Amino acid sequence: MLNAFFFILLAFAVQPLAAELSIKITDTEQNPLPYTVIELVNSQYPATADAELAQVVQQGLTFQPFVSVIRQGTAVEFPNLDKTRHHVYSFSKAKTFELHLYAGKPKAPVVFDQAGIVTLGCNIHDTMLAYLYVSASRYSAVTDANGEAKFTDLPATDFQLSLWHPWQQQPAPTQQLKLTNDSIKTLDIKLDIKQQPLPKAPKRGFGDN
Repeated sequence: MLNAFFFILLAFAVQPLAAELSIKITDTEQNPLPYTVIELVNSQYPATADAELAQVVQQGLTFQPFVSVIRQGTAVEFPNLDKTRHHVYSFSKAKTFELHLYAGKPKAPVVFDQAGIVTLGCNIHDTMLAYLYVSASRYSAVTDANGEAKFTDLPATDFQLSLWHPWQQQPAPTQQLKLTNDSIKTLDIKLDIKQQPLPKAPKRGFGDN
């Protein structure tokens, strides 16, 4: 009994304590930069598919959200909340698929089993545009309207921090990151990106909503 208790204590002792990381991204004019994907890469922590379905909604003749981050292997639904039908597609290397003209919800979600960037479009409405970032890492996020993202319960180890934004002209530089036990780390990062207007809904025709 004593030996078993000793091994239980040892197992807890070797577990790295959690760390926290807060990141704020700004653009060339030091304004908050939303829709920036942050990926923390360590080969010991590969992506595992999310148990719950992710969603990219079509509403007001736009995709919502504009940028989504999912883990590799996750299934995504594309519900159409508009009155008009949409034809969702992507010809991206990470995932090529088509959901032919439909209203409501397609019969089955789409599984994104390859890491990479997936550009989404509608074959009926050319102005509809969105992005899915399929992460190969267990730890990834997208910045909010304040240009911020927060990670909690991170393992105390080394990561490569990678950034991606749909408006970048050149790949953002990566940086090495070392997290220690019970650390709370804050990073402010400026990217050479000029913000652009989000895709707008086209002029509505008969039956559009």
